[in-house]
Amino acid sequence: MTVVVPVFGSSSTLPDLVRRIHGALGGREHEVVLVDDGSVGPTWSTVGALALSDPSVRGLRLGRNAGQHAALLAGIRAARFDVVVTLDDDLQNPPEEIPRLLAALDAKDVDLVYGFRGVQAGPRWRRAAGDLARWTVGRLAGLDLQHLSPFRAFRTRLRDGAEAAIGPRVVLDAVLQWGTDRVGHVDVEHHARQDGRSGYGIRRLVAFALDMMTGYSTRPLRATTWLGFTSALFGMGVLTFVVGRYFLVDGSSVPGFPFLAATIALFAGAQLVALGVIGEYLARMHVRLLGQPTYVIAETVGGEAEGPAARAGVPDPVE
Repeated sequence: MTVVVPVFGSSSTLPDLVRRIHGALGGREHEVVLVDDGSVGPTWSTVGALALSDPSVRGLRLGRNAGQHAALLAGIRAARFDVVVTLDDDLQNPPEEIPRLLAALDAKDVDLVYGFRGVQAGPRWRRAAGDLARWTVGRLAGLDLQHLSPFRAFRTRLRDGAEAAIGPRVVLDAVLQWGTDRVGHVDVEHHARQDGRSGYGIRRLVAFALDMMTGYSTRPLRATTWLGFTSALFGMGVLTFVVGRYFLVDGSSVPGFPFLAATIALFAGAQLVALGVIGEYLARMHVRLLGQPTYVIAETVGGEAEGPAARAGVPDPVE
């Protein structure tokens, strides 16, 4: 089994995290892949020290900060076992819960299991924002995101859906669900952060939702089409009301500037929303056509060096 941990500025928690992973897995054969996502400071030194002192630990350092999901993808592509577990480096998800995910992966006959936080630690606004984002994005992207969590266990073959170059701003959960619809979840404990603060504020949550919706689904375009139809029907209703009032009531037009301003604002807003959605799709196409890699592996430690294609965020070609 391979445990993949994206690392960003968390050198103080890594020794304890690795120790607890080993303790949780007992005699099960496993490896730990620590992916340094362009951290500043002593993080890579800590990863290197752990990898050199422990043969079951490997370290990958990305050349620049590529994002949590890109770092996870780098680690998953490097996995050597047939099951992968991912968890964050902040110890909010206790490594002692990993056996529960593995048991659910077999018992429920599924390919992907999320460790869902039944009782979550952290600010209430953050929990509410996360719930809203999961519901909205799941509906628009057509994916099972109700129990979305960075604490996952899945069969390594699901990475086959990410064999091609998929560009930056990857969303791992969408890529994994390209390969299966057998998704389950299990309730796990969720603790407060041991060190630092989360990098996912409101702005990052909104950006993640947009990446998921416009990068892996065409449903937002269809929703925009329905928005246009709804606006057109409303406009016809307003026109009918204005004309009917003039001919059937008292021969006068609808009085008042507020009515006119509200109507114009409604239609202008619908048009801007439509343009924004189309612009998001065009921007993603433009970025992908540039050929920008998902990540670049600058350095490895504790294992065999990656091939040149993998270092550019693309798997080695089949000979």
